[in-house]
Amino acid sequence: MAFWWVNHKQTKDHEVRGGYLWSPIRNKDNGFNQSYENMTLVRPGDIVFSYANAHIGAIGRVTEAAFRSPKPHEFGKVGDYWSNEGWLVNVYFSATPKPLHPKQHIDAIAPLLPTRHSPIQANGNGNQGIYLASISDALGLMLLALIGIDASPDFDVKNFVRDSEPDIELLDDLNELEQQGDVSETQRLQLAKARVGQGFFRKQVMLLGPSCRVTGVEDSRLLIASHIKPWRDSSNEERISGYNGIMLSPHVDALFDEALISFENDGTMLTHPSLPNDVLHRWSINKGLKVEPFMDAHSRFLEHHRKLFLTRSA
Repeated sequence: MAFWWVNHKQTKDHEVRGGYLWSPIRNKDNGFNQSYENMTLVRPGDIVFSYANAHIGAIGRVTEAAFRSPKPHEFGKVGDYWSNEGWLVNVYFSATPKPLHPKQHIDAIAPLLPTRHSPIQANGNGNQGIYLASISDALGLMLLALIGIDASPDFDVKNFVRDSEPDIELLDDLNELEQQGDVSETQRLQLAKARVGQGFFRKQVMLLGPSCRVTGVEDSRLLIASHIKPWRDSSNEERISGYNGIMLSPHVDALFDEALISFENDGTMLTHPSLPNDVLHRWSINKGLKVEPFMDAHSRFLEHHRKLFLTRSA
């Protein structure tokens, strides 16, 4: 286990809420950047301190090593000068029991700062040239103590994402996947996780839209990454495409999965004639709802789903 310090004032809200870190691979001029290279060195179980606006306000545990990923759509205009491809690391963040202002403890912290690529300067001010910095165990344990967490590397950070109980159809699909001899083991694992709405697929969907399209719920622990074009109708490439997914609350996912609701590209929600109004009323879903418009890349998947919606029997 190792300790890391991330400076992410511009992207902190997105990254902490979304449960990830993202950085370009190289500098704008294609030059080497050690703090970006550090993204490839983190490992599951490592601890990350989130620093923004002069304080550490969240702490996380890495749940998956870095993989190549497009820049999160939710960044908007932030980092326009960054390349579109970068490193993404999954991290489960929790708010600290109390915020820590390192500058107030700089006399104790300064001697433990890295001599190179330090996240903050010796006077306690942030180092804007550093995104992700490696820090020593001594400094990491000191920060835990100052934050108010028992100074132990085994403090509890849990991911509460719930998996659906496997059904016969899911197991059949996973078994079919195992029989595909032309699929690499890495891709097979990605596809298997995608089938149950986890891993790489789930993260790609969240980066395009981290909240439920219908209810607006943002807590990722309570959301399902639902395929728009059903798994069995999709190619392997489509099965792990973030554009073939939508984050939904469980009850909305049930309606979407059964093609009882669908969406136009502009976000207009369609409701099937067989869906009782009483269900929508009890679940507080407005029949005339119009959600955020979808991106162009979603359109071909939504078109397929609308066909299922239109041909669905009562």
